[in-house]
Amino acid sequence: MSAPQNLSRSRHGAVPIPETPGRSGILHLGLGNFHRAHQAVYTAAAIAADGGDWGIVGVASRSRAVVDAMRAQDHLYSVATISPQDTTLRVPAVHTDAFVAADDPQRVVAGIADPAIRIVTLTVTENGYSSSPATGRLDIADPAIAADLRGDGPRTTIGQLARGIQRRAAASGAPLTVLSCDNLAANGTHTKGLVREFLQELPTAEGAEALAFLESSVSFPSSMVDRIVPSTTPALRDEVSSLLGAWDEVPVPAEPFTMWAIEDDFAAGRPAWEAGGAVFSTEVDRYEQLKVRLLNGTHSLIAYLGALQGAETIPDAVGRPAIREAARAVLTHEYTPSIQVPSGVDIADYQRQLFLRWGNTALGHKTSQVGTDGSVKLRQRIPGPALRLLDRGEMPHLIALTVAAYLSCIAPRPGFDPGPFASAMTDGARDRLAALAGSARTGADLAEASIVDLRFFGEDLADRPAFTERVGDLVDTIAGDGVPAAIVECVTAADADVTHRGSEVVA
Repeated sequence: MSAPQNLSRSRHGAVPIPETPGRSGILHLGLGNFHRAHQAVYTAAAIAADGGDWGIVGVASRSRAVVDAMRAQDHLYSVATISPQDTTLRVPAVHTDAFVAADDPQRVVAGIADPAIRIVTLTVTENGYSSSPATGRLDIADPAIAADLRGDGPRTTIGQLARGIQRRAAASGAPLTVLSCDNLAANGTHTKGLVREFLQELPTAEGAEALAFLESSVSFPSSMVDRIVPSTTPALRDEVSSLLGAWDEVPVPAEPFTMWAIEDDFAAGRPAWEAGGAVFSTEVDRYEQLKVRLLNGTHSLIAYLGALQGAETIPDAVGRPAIREAARAVLTHEYTPSIQVPSGVDIADYQRQLFLRWGNTALGHKTSQVGTDGSVKLRQRIPGPALRLLDRGEMPHLIALTVAAYLSCIAPRPGFDPGPFASAMTDGARDRLAALAGSARTGADLAEASIVDLRFFGEDLADRPAFTERVGDLVDTIAGDGVPAAIVECVTAADADVTHRGSEVVA
């Protein structure tokens, strides 16, 4: 029996495929699953509702897998929206081209400089911004940034943006919007600051024109993106291809929930993304806090505790009563009080939806995927809420447990086995942390080295010895008494603090 034909315009089965845009107006850096299940879907809805030359040129950083598959499929793929009830498919059909930046970095620069491209969007993860963990500024000591500054074909995202803007300024001078869609606080402002710092490092004669153009003609709106998008599995390929009636090498699984809040500051127009449900708001910072702290911060705790207890998936982890209680406590006691709720958002309903999303057993989101790159992710999620409580003279017990569980997963002390799902997590800091863990006599030693010496979670939290001590104690509790004991200890303490706080208010 012959293999099924690949998804293409000549062989697409029963799922409708809209016309691909004739021209490209968006260049996207980071051709991963999230972009293809989020911005691409919103762009397809925008074009269907309002038209426009908003085709997307997708740029993968290094991997050829998605690029090669999309080229073989006329740049088509399917998005599988998965719930416990059913799986539905759609084909966005908005990509007009795709290539790998590492193969041709100058093509990225030329794409950003092309006046037909009016928006550059980014999903390169928190790791992709080449900023210093301690200061948040451009890490000019990074060898890749240093190479980009010398004028080599740029390999970093910030180098690509800066060199593309430099060439655009010298050529057409056409206005441009750079839209970050990564989990960074004030991601637009942050991205602009890093690009500016790169250009300022260039000789004055080389960078002056680009700096002036950056200030006058390039906008960097902030945005908040939210949709749980796991990795693609062989089982998903089989299921989707059966439903589709054609073989799809790169389908994308996604949950039903999706949200996009965007600052409406576009220098050269934009698609009608509101047709897909995007919200244009002056409160993007509030949406960022809502997502990064409530969803992502709690998600991290669930992932690390779950992995340590042998849970392969997030639904398995959050389905365990003790972990569910830890998630409830960190969400309600430590994260929610630290945010300003966006206008029109029902916070109780949002919290209820979070547990439904985490419990989506059909999605199969793995603890190892959520727990990956915690050294970068946690820096965006925990310092603000932790410092708020510490400033009040209170201990953020569950946030401390998040850090202790992260360290126990990534850098277990000698003799402690974190299990296969923790070992499957990848992290750029793993080797450094593992070396520290190997020489640490106690959890306090490991906490001191990571929080204070290496300043993994920023300068301010490094100067709070009570927090570091609490993390160290919890590392020892996890290793000695187990995860359940650490959870009970922290939840009991957090509930008691809230009760005491309430009695003080009443008095």
